[in-house]
Amino acid sequence: MAKEKNIAIKEVELTNNCPECYNQLLKLTFYQKHTYNAFFHRITTQISHEIKCKTCYSMIYPVNWTEDIERVFEYYNKLATPEKKATKPTTLTFVLIALAVVAVGVGTYFLIA
Repeated sequence: MAKEKNIAIKEVELTNNCPECYNQLLKLTFYQKHTYNAFFHRITTQISHEIKCKTCYSMIYPVNWTEDIERVFEYYNKLATPEKKATKPTTLTFVLIALAVVAVGVGTYFLIA
């Protein structure tokens, strides 16, 4: 079964006011989804985000955003550059390929000899 993990690609401290406690300690984080399998590590193009207040520790959902937060979010959303979509084989994949090549080589040796 594949494991999914969100990797932080950009973290930004915002100076906007929190809609809950009206403090100016907000943190905007952009995440990129990675999936891990026994044979492959895939980097997807899915990007998510979250805004947290560092004082009251509440999540600021888009429904509660002010116009200032929306403007700052759009700006940093353009700056968040994700990794390219890719699929990378793991070490286990290379070991299995090497074992298959050795097995084919040994099999042909015994057939010829």
